Amino acid sequence: MPGELVAEITRMIEEPGLAATYRKGPDCALWQLIESAKLGDAAAFEEIMVRYQRRVVNTAWRMLGNREDARDAAQDVFLRVFKYLKSYRASEDFDGWLYRIIVNVCRDIARKRPPAALASYETERESGDLDVIGDRGDIEESAIQSEQRNMIVEALASLSTKEREALVLRDLEGLSTEEVARLLGSSQTTVRSQISSARKKIKIFRDRLMKQRRG
Repeated sequence: MPGELVAEITRMIEEPGLAATYRKGPDCALWQLIESAKLGDAAAFEEIMVRYQRRVVNTAWRMLGNREDARDAAQDVFLRVFKYLKSYRASEDFDGWLYRIIVNVCRDIARKRPPAALASYETERESGDLDVIGDRGDIEESAIQSEQRNMIVEALASLSTKEREALVLRDLEGLSTEEVARLLGSSQTTVRSQISSARKKIKIFRDRLMKQRRG
């Protein structure tokens, strides 16, 4: 069941998150950019933003549920990266360091907005905000993808903030339980419990939706 659910969720949101590069090991070009940016090189910092902007927005979208909040989060994330970059140590994994900033920014935004602020997929599709996520040119295929993404947005919205964070990082971003626990400042046992609860809720949501459609 968990593996099937993970695969299903992953198919629903195709855009890669930070985990696409999380385990590639040292990137000399990136380290050089970071060191230059720490010394005040604006062009180097801009290049870091170019490298990560789309993936930061997408990770934030998974956390927050709508594109507008995700874009606001991305701006705040890079402001904090700029502010705290000098405190970043070369011995740290940069992507892990960046994940922690994303999580903290998303938590701040989630606390400030109304409980019902999660946007529907249709609303964002009409505005064109989700076009960057995937458009294969095939009308029927696009309709199927739209329906699937709408379902996962609604399913993720049914989770608590902590469940959503754990599930997004573990199942959608592909991090290990240990990495998720470290990023969230929690224990592995707690993370496993949150992921288990989140998966059950999503399965219940999916089963209820399928039952309604059959009816």
